Amino acid sequence: MANNEKVIIMSFDTESKSYQAFSELKRLHQTGSIKGEQMAILEHRTNHNLEPKDFIDFTGADKNFKGSMIGMLVGILGGPLGVLLGWFTGSLIGSSKDVKEVKNAMSIFEKALAIIPEGDTGVILICDEPNTGHVDDIVTSQLNGTIERLDKEIVEDELEEAQKTQEEAEESAKKRWFKK
Repeated sequence: MANNEKVIIMSFDTESKSYQAFSELKRLHQTGSIKGEQMAILEHRTNHNLEPKDFIDFTGADKNFKGSMIGMLVGILGGPLGVLLGWFTGSLIGSSKDVKEVKNAMSIFEKALAIIPEGDTGVILICDEPNTGHVDDIVTSQLNGTIERLDKEIVEDELEEAQKTQEEAEESAKKRWFKK
């Protein structure tokens, strides 16, 4: 059986289209066309900061945004690891090998930021999507949006690696900053 679990990142030219997509994608979940797990509307603010505007956990679990996979992804982007991708990279991490590892772990998150341009809003949906046509019809045909699909398993692996890298980078920074 093929793995149809995806992280789908969408962007639109107006905020209202993000909200419309959010509503339409909830309807797709309700009709069984997709099996949603989590979905959020995000605004890409300055300095790679993604701000949640709305969030739903379709699983019925008692998760808030911060405890969700999408919340963790946003936290990694807006946290110290996101800063490492900027001009602080060299000062916080010593060797070029470490810099390469950080950049490799962040490739998935860079895609999220690239799809939702700064100043715009977008939607991130985690779902089982047996037929891509349903989401494509809404996002590209009806709302003239942009869409990127990522394999959920790969995103989970990269998220885990990014969290480990963030913890290591924070520990390294503490040692350097507070060295006597």
